[in-house]
Amino acid sequence: MRIGIHHKEKGTFSERWIQFCEQKQISFIIVDCYKNDIVQQLADCDLVMWHHNHVHPKDVLFARQLMFALENTGKKVFPDFYTQWHFDDKVAQKYLLEAAGAAMVPSYVFYDKTSAKEWIKTIHFPKVFKLRGGAGSKNVMLVKDSQKANSLVEKAFGRGFRQYDAIGGIKEQFRKLKIGKGSIKEVSKAIAHLIYPVQIEKAKGHEKGYAYFQDFIPANSFDIRVIVIGNKAFAIKRMVRENDFRASGSGFIKYDKSEIDIRCVQISFDVNRKLQSKCIAYDFVFDVDGKPLIIEISYGFMAKGYDPCPGYWDEALNWHEGSFNPYGWMIEDLIAKK
Repeated sequence: MRIGIHHKEKGTFSERWIQFCEQKQISFIIVDCYKNDIVQQLADCDLVMWHHNHVHPKDVLFARQLMFALENTGKKVFPDFYTQWHFDDKVAQKYLLEAAGAAMVPSYVFYDKTSAKEWIKTIHFPKVFKLRGGAGSKNVMLVKDSQKANSLVEKAFGRGFRQYDAIGGIKEQFRKLKIGKGSIKEVSKAIAHLIYPVQIEKAKGHEKGYAYFQDFIPANSFDIRVIVIGNKAFAIKRMVRENDFRASGSGFIKYDKSEIDIRCVQISFDVNRKLQSKCIAYDFVFDVDGKPLIIEISYGFMAKGYDPCPGYWDEALNWHEGSFNPYGWMIEDLIAKK
């Protein structure tokens, strides 16, 4: 048995996969999924692993298709179809979670301007407007009245939105600088993007042709992220930014087990049995009655942000104290299913 691992970037899962394979003396080769002969490179591999990224134009262009093709030949892949098809697509996640009967934040999508504007006449504000893609709270905005909602709908069915919110990016970099987690260099790069598009914008163009809203769930000073890999789960609490409602990407994280509502862990296991994902992060907020609601999901996450987690739960909600290697779990699960 041999594993083919795509490795091009520091900070991704592949670094941890390679370390695990070396420690456990698991046979692997490093491959380049961007090469024309990738199928030939993987000819003698039973397992294929690629932590593809939603902001890399080449990954967005063909990663899913390549992994589907390899999976269709009988190879075990990470991420597989059930894990990745909805990645970085909040509209797809809405349909998936609704079909699974998951408790999620009520979400609304429209594919024509007329129906969107008719809906706006019937609702109460605020609402949250989102684009399909974006992580770390990017492309997410609070809509406080119908005038703003109608303006966003006009834009959604007109010139569309940039894939990257340049003004929001500048504000975010100044925020990070203020709390000691940014740099002048990153602020300068953000300002430059007022004029120069990021790479993903060049590849995908403007986002348009739909309007996606979610209910705004008030009085949440944090969200809970639970990551399920196989029959294990770990979690963090992310605090919202100052004078904001968004927690994802804030950088303010609490790791202690006592900070995690165990209901979120149970729901994550329950939903994941339906979704059949090998690895998935569930983001939760709480409604006015204290009920956990899923906001969105993602197979990918920044590895180093979870290293301080003090332990994990199994499916019976037993707590296992101490350090652990979730990237090794990914490999072990693939091997077990081979």
